[in-house]
Amino acid sequence: MEKKVFIYDTTLRDGTQAEGVSVSVEDKLRITEKLDNFGIHYIEGGWPGSNPKDDEYFKKVKKLHLKNSKIAAFGSTRRAYLRVEEDPLIQNLIKAETPVITIFGKAWDLHVIEALKTTLDNNLEMVYDTVQYLKKNTDEVVFIGEHFFDGYKSNPDYAYAVMKTAQEAGADFLVLADTNGGTLPNEIEKIIKELKEKGLDGKLGIHAHNDSDTAVWNSIVAVLNGAVQVHGTINGFGERCGNANLCSIIPNLTLKLGYETIPQENIKKLKEVSNFVADIVNLPVPKNMPYVGDSAFAHKGGVHASAVLKNPKLYEHINPEAVGNSRKILVSDLAGKSNIIYKAKELGIEIDEKDPRIAELVQEIKRLENYGYHFEAAEASLELLIRKHLGLLKNYFDLDAYRVLIARRYTDKEPVSEATVRIKIDNHYQHTASLGYGPVNALDRALKKALVDIYPSLAEVELIDYKVRIVNESAGTAAKIRVLVESRDKEKKWGTVGVSDNVIEASWQAVVDSFIYKLVKDGV
Repeated sequence: MEKKVFIYDTTLRDGTQAEGVSVSVEDKLRITEKLDNFGIHYIEGGWPGSNPKDDEYFKKVKKLHLKNSKIAAFGSTRRAYLRVEEDPLIQNLIKAETPVITIFGKAWDLHVIEALKTTLDNNLEMVYDTVQYLKKNTDEVVFIGEHFFDGYKSNPDYAYAVMKTAQEAGADFLVLADTNGGTLPNEIEKIIKELKEKGLDGKLGIHAHNDSDTAVWNSIVAVLNGAVQVHGTINGFGERCGNANLCSIIPNLTLKLGYETIPQENIKKLKEVSNFVADIVNLPVPKNMPYVGDSAFAHKGGVHASAVLKNPKLYEHINPEAVGNSRKILVSDLAGKSNIIYKAKELGIEIDEKDPRIAELVQEIKRLENYGYHFEAAEASLELLIRKHLGLLKNYFDLDAYRVLIARRYTDKEPVSEATVRIKIDNHYQHTASLGYGPVNALDRALKKALVDIYPSLAEVELIDYKVRIVNESAGTAAKIRVLVESRDKEKKWGTVGVSDNVIEASWQAVVDSFIYKLVKDGV
């Protein structure tokens, strides 16, 4: 069995077709360097001639000193009414001067007749002419049979003929595309076996879309049946439901099935690459994404956490560090003592596992969660709660009074919020006021103004965002308001949370925690 599988990344073309994604040339170049360093074999850069951005990319990418990756230009077979030498689309591919050219041709008779408006025989000539011509002008030609699986289910003899024609013309890889994403793994296996029985013996590849949520498994099944090139995108980004996710395919093939993909020592960079690309294209990685999501190795239930502390294999299918991720023990109303002990140690808090206060703390957290608190995204508040319960938290200041006014005059485009804060530090009072874009921002500014002279490092704290929602609403009782505040300084970012019947009080709690957390981290 062939154990080498070539990874073909199409993030820069197929991935950028995802809704809401727009990347600059510099973005594409940065992603190219990151993927090359990661060890990706092929990077599809775009479609030369389709837009100025891709043309500029192909000019600039030549100046990069790539060590592992081959750049591929993407296009289609010649048009039905032009000779291959006369088709500008084909000439643009050659002008890109890439070591690899990837083209797609129609493998579904329905598309040939209705989309191309030509004959089935002419389509075969288009495939043959284009592949043969491009082989004379570049090192490698990758041929993608577009809509191959739908085409095979409609007319198996013709779909096979398209791929066989590309092979006879000299294509280095014959890639079977599930363009509509509707094929299931059992069909993939059956069809590939039939292709081989019919005589298709070239190097096969798979290009799967995720419309049936099976793109990763379709890709793996194709490899198990002989495919040696896998197409996909980082994080599975792509139009509609996305493409096959390389962040799942690579570790599945290498760590689970023993195939050689990228250098094995680089797989520990997987989460780093995932986050890097996500940041560039501005599409966050879902927390529950396998392998690379922030919650991929998160444990919330007390039984799970206790077992993982004894032996991670009990509830983890791989070591998180193998893909650059880390274990996360969440503290919630499902928590037990093990969660608290693990979390305290993770936060650098010395704790005696036999301390009776731990059990009391567990009960307090459960009470707070029932009230409306949730600490998964507010670990700063959780740390302060643990420290306070164990007698490890200083009293930095006392509240004397606060007030928030929200008003809009007829001359104002938006309502204006003003917060007034009076606090006591030792026997000294600080009384300040500040305007803000909403009550949380106003409280944040006013409290900072009151504290910064005594605690100068608080000048570094920046309010990033806040979220307000209703929790535990029921008939006959006041709704609980939960406010989650996200803050940061030059070192890190953190979340704090407050819950109350009143949005201003919940905001005050969260804002206060955000500043106290900074002081704790600075060792004040």
